[in-house]
Amino acid sequence: MAITSSAKKAIRNAEKKRVFNLRRKNALQDTTKAFTKTLAAKDAKMAGELLPAAYKAIDKAAKRGVLKANTAARKKSRLAGLLAKAQA
Repeated sequence: MAITSSAKKAIRNAEKKRVFNLRRKNALQDTTKAFTKTLAAKDAKMAGELLPAAYKAIDKAAKRGVLKANTAARKKSRLAGLLAKAQA
C-alpha cells in the first residue's frame, strides 16, 4: 500500500484515468460492434452511416493513448474494407 502522500495521489489519479480509458474503450467496441452487426444484416447503407461514428471513436481512443496510432489506422482500414466488400 502507498505510504507517501504523493504515492496516494498517484493511485487516485491512476484510478481516474483507468475509468476514462475504460469508457473510451467501451465506446470504441460498441460502435465497431454496431457497425459489424449492420453489415452482417446486409444493411450496407446503414453501415455507411455508422462508419463515421466508428472512425470518431477510434480516433479519440488513439488521441488519448488507449490505442496506438498504427492500431487505430489498421482498425479504420479494416472497417472501410468490410464496407467496400459489402457494397460491391
